Amino acid sequence: MPYARITLHKGKSPEYLRSLADNLYRAMNEAFNTPANDRFQMIHQLEPGEFFYDRDYLGGPRSDDFVHIAITVGRPRDADTKRQFYRRLTQLLAEGPGIDPEDVMVVVHTTASEDWSFGGGRAGITAAEAMQ
Repeated sequence: MPYARITLHKGKSPEYLRSLADNLYRAMNEAFNTPANDRFQMIHQLEPGEFFYDRDYLGGPRSDDFVHIAITVGRPRDADTKRQFYRRLTQLLAEGPGIDPEDVMVVVHTTASEDWSFGGGRAGITAAEAMQ
């Protein structure tokens, strides 16, 4: 049940944004083995002067195409799974929409199932429980 918030500078085409979102979803499905149709993403496009980042901290150089991706997941993933995800994500984003791997920052947050409600005021249920 990942939820992703994608932040970048304003001005990209709808096709660019769609490719970014689709490839993030694909990488999460491949690495995290998420259920089909478990897609919740929000894209924040910020004006110049509203998005600050160091161009060289622990990587880089970063360009104006820098993307910050914050992902909240339900169950924890081990370090190796996360590393595989980071590699696959940057590979896919390089292919489409063409983002340099140094321009991709990812933060994964873990929560418990009771921290989620997908609607109807129901909290703490899994996809399997929702199907019952």
